[in-house]
Amino acid sequence: MDTPQLLTLRTYGADGPLHHHDHVQIVLPMQGEMEIEVGGRGSRLDLTRAAFVAPDIGHAQSAQGPNRFLILDCKLADIGDDAAERLRIQTFLPIPAAVRRLVEFIDLSRVDGAAGHALPESVIRHCSPLLLAALTASPQRQSRLQPLLLRIEAAPGQAWTAARMARVANLSVSRLHALFKAELGRTPQEWLSDLRVRFVQDALAGSDLPLAELALRAGYSDQSALTRAMRRTTGMTPAAYRRQHR
Repeated sequence: MDTPQLLTLRTYGADGPLHHHDHVQIVLPMQGEMEIEVGGRGSRLDLTRAAFVAPDIGHAQSAQGPNRFLILDCKLADIGDDAAERLRIQTFLPIPAAVRRLVEFIDLSRVDGAAGHALPESVIRHCSPLLLAALTASPQRQSRLQPLLLRIEAAPGQAWTAARMARVANLSVSRLHALFKAELGRTPQEWLSDLRVRFVQDALAGSDLPLAELALRAGYSDQSALTRAMRRTTGMTPAAYRRQHR
């Protein structure tokens, strides 16, 4: 590779061939899901799970429908032998909330052109080391919020009041708010609102679900509430967003 660390955006089709390369590769989902096999181990990548591919390890992938993945290529020396061995054994990595926010920022920075998606050089230069450091850091004690966040992400359309979140996380409401502020920099309802908009954006780009049905699945009272949320967050109506991203 010409650069020690390189970020690229890629889309995948079905039945990718088995291949390998002489550098480290980390695969992070941005949109859609993908089945991947790394060194004989298989898993499904989604917004909560990434894959670590060590040098010279055979891997193959298969994706269907609209998808977009952030690929971080780097040299083994950028990670270090100890971290590389730990990640090689683990292979499939949970994506912490801080990494998810960084990936979302990178995605918003993409430039769409005739040749596909690309990232500005300044984004690659500044974000590559941040992303690599966050993904390869020694594991810390799991956040008390993580099981709750995964449960909400699996069913964003349910009635997630602060009281219910606190009950699921076995926390008081005040403690729940304090942890959200400390770890995510926002209130529980702010985080939930962002999650629902992301859910809608993926569905608009990747499905033909009627807007009224999509609104209910995402937890909005009706299509008008969804439209207001999309305008507030993206400056676009759901219909306009679908036209632009299909």
